[in-house]
Amino acid sequence: MAKAEDVRWNLGDLYKGISDPRVEKDFGRISARAEKFEKKYRGRIKSPSLTASELAGAVRELERLSEGVGKILSFAYLLFAADTQDAKNGAFRSSMQQKATEIQKKLIFFYVEWVSVPNKRARKLLDHPDLSGYRHFLEQERKYRDHTLSEAEEKILQEKSNTGQKAFSRLFDEVVNNIQFRVRLSGKTEKLNQSRTLSLLYDQDRKKRKAAWSGLTRGLTENSHVLTYIFNTLVNDHSINDRLRTYENPMAARHLSNEISHGAVEALLESCERNFGFVRRYYGLKRELLGYRRFYDYDRYAPLGSEREQVPWERAKEIVLTSFGEFSSDMRKTASLFFEKNWIDAELRDGKRGGAFSHGTVPGVHPYVFMNYTGKPRDVMVLAHELGHGVHQYLSRRQGYLQAHTPLTTAETASVFAEMLVFHQLKESETEREGKLVLVAEKLEDIMATVFRQVVLTRFEQSLHRERRSEGELTTARVNELWIEANREMFGDSVTLTENYSYWWLYIPHFIHSPFYCYAYSFGELLTLALYGMFLERGRAFVPDYMGLLRSGGSASPAELLSKLGVDINDPDFWQSGLNVISAMVDEVEKLSRRC
Repeated sequence: MAKAEDVRWNLGDLYKGISDPRVEKDFGRISARAEKFEKKYRGRIKSPSLTASELAGAVRELERLSEGVGKILSFAYLLFAADTQDAKNGAFRSSMQQKATEIQKKLIFFYVEWVSVPNKRARKLLDHPDLSGYRHFLEQERKYRDHTLSEAEEKILQEKSNTGQKAFSRLFDEVVNNIQFRVRLSGKTEKLNQSRTLSLLYDQDRKKRKAAWSGLTRGLTENSHVLTYIFNTLVNDHSINDRLRTYENPMAARHLSNEISHGAVEALLESCERNFGFVRRYYGLKRELLGYRRFYDYDRYAPLGSEREQVPWERAKEIVLTSFGEFSSDMRKTASLFFEKNWIDAELRDGKRGGAFSHGTVPGVHPYVFMNYTGKPRDVMVLAHELGHGVHQYLSRRQGYLQAHTPLTTAETASVFAEMLVFHQLKESETEREGKLVLVAEKLEDIMATVFRQVVLTRFEQSLHRERRSEGELTTARVNELWIEANREMFGDSVTLTENYSYWWLYIPHFIHSPFYCYAYSFGELLTLALYGMFLERGRAFVPDYMGLLRSGGSASPAELLSKLGVDINDPDFWQSGLNVISAMVDEVEKLSRRC
């Protein structure tokens, strides 16, 4: 079972299905409790006589209500991701979002009133022991004080999002995930979904890679009119929200939720850009190793060495769990639950969303892992990555719904660390030089994609939002130019970027679902490379501190939580230590290639 046939998740711990009567029953119960909550606390949150004990009681009830809504929305989201072709799933998700909005409108007053409390009064409340379990949540909400509108305006924006941002996000998913890409293989044209098409870009056969390159581009260009319109609409929607909420630049809202300053992010991006030479140096070397005169964009993921065998699903499971167990028995025990209890959906299916993710759902249930397992060796790393997320989300449940989730800047820590555990186990067990070269090269490519490519995606987004605001609606051709310009900065002359490649921004979901998400990958990768170095230096003494970090979730700021491990994210030398690891890996590939 190399391709994980029949490895489907069981969503029964959320709900049995669309027709499960508990869905409507739960919505009715939550709606009634939300009405009582509003009657009891409206006007009290901003009252000078509010006690810390009363505020704690209000937050506890708010958390229960939010988790109840979150559980239903998680179910609808996972159901849709597993099969975007079934119209009932899309309709169900839309219906649940609308009902959730009606409940959330009843809770908005709490946030509006809380940010209006004078600073001195708020500080006194936050210092009270009764609020110790919710302090960070409440502190973080107050940072939105200058960007929160009136309650009536907030309700309008909440309701309109169902026919705005959420609707266009769903349309993007349905369009992209249901394209049948026509790929010509072995003399005949096959219709493949996005996951199968993208997997061919990693094939040993250059003709297959080129066929995938051609088929992917054809499918995207045929749908470019509607996809470009979706991009234009959502970028404009983002601009309107920024104007209404008085955010100074398109990234400001993301920085606030990530608990990081604009200056710190720019310093990170610029530091990575100064090291783009690593990328050019590596791809120049890879071109030589493959014996190509010119190295095209469809050659970037070409495997080095002889073709490697597919990794059966059970073998991938064994590799990941063994690697986790050698680091921490708790880590392995938690990851094992995902396999034992069917919390993973990994098989390939038409209509299934592309990519991979781990969805934390709610503390009262558990996370679910989603991926498209093709049996390629790199999919073992994807499995490790998502299970790293899953372990993190499972362990942080103890912090409760309002503080379980970390900001994006540290959300990738556990996933990338999990990859490193698997990589080092495979590397140490590899005895052949060629095999070691392939392993190091593949891992280096993944790291460069996570650090440097995400910087490129962020710079592209910046230019896209900037030009959409100054020039109005953009054509596909103009966005193509912005895309190529951003990518050329990284690749230089090491990779020939074709006209086909200029369309490949059209299928990237992060731009649609989570604007300016991508720099968090760079942050998380460099952070984790440095943390892994600390583990290699400290040994077993590092493990309890690391597991404690995972259990902490979002109960404090990233800077505060990481300081407990001896990390200062404001120290440039700390970030450079992560970049030094990348430099050393390029050196290692060069040395191994000379010996092979």
